Amino acid sequence: MHTNAPRLSLVRPGDVPPSVHNGVNARLARATDEVLVAWSSAGHPHHPRLFRQIDRHNLQRGVRYRVLLPDRTRTAPGISARLGAFALAGADIRTTPKVPLDALVIDRALTVLPTDNRAGVAVFELTSVVGTTVELFEHVWRSAAPFTAQATADGDVTERERELLSLLFAGCTDEAIGVRLNISVRTVRRTVSQLMDKLGARSRFQAGAKAADRGWLLDHAS
Repeated sequence: MHTNAPRLSLVRPGDVPPSVHNGVNARLARATDEVLVAWSSAGHPHHPRLFRQIDRHNLQRGVRYRVLLPDRTRTAPGISARLGAFALAGADIRTTPKVPLDALVIDRALTVLPTDNRAGVAVFELTSVVGTTVELFEHVWRSAAPFTAQATADGDVTERERELLSLLFAGCTDEAIGVRLNISVRTVRRTVSQLMDKLGARSRFQAGAKAADRGWLLDHAS
């Protein structure tokens, strides 16, 4: 492996040799500080898979993981539960409406990116490539919504949560919602926070809008 080479491996379309994956996994297993993962959609076909044993082992060793995913993964069947497990293992996960890149960055020294036709991957050590990838990741990360283990519910909400969301969307204050639902203001705020996690919302207004889009609001609540 030559550190002065901008590209360690550029594979042909549709052809990702085991040596490429093995090389990336070997570097991942030697991570000492931080791993950044950005996943733009259902995933590039050759994008490194998340939540593997190697990732869990790294977390146990104290390697920090920051994972950036689209909002829809919060309720995607088969993914949200794995996200919750990964978060409980110590990964820092955030979501945003649109993730503009697919990338894996290991210790800010090596970057794995899809090729232009997205049929293969390219592995870079060139400082400018790694730095640009990290800069874009950090820019999106700052405004992304945190994902917690509480966000791993199956995407449905209770009748009480629907009523709370409806009152919230109607512009009611926390105090008014508490009186209407006969719960404390503290419980209102905690529930709103959990629902924002579940919806992948970064504001209360956005939570109400997303709940409306999903048909979660009650017609009679306002």
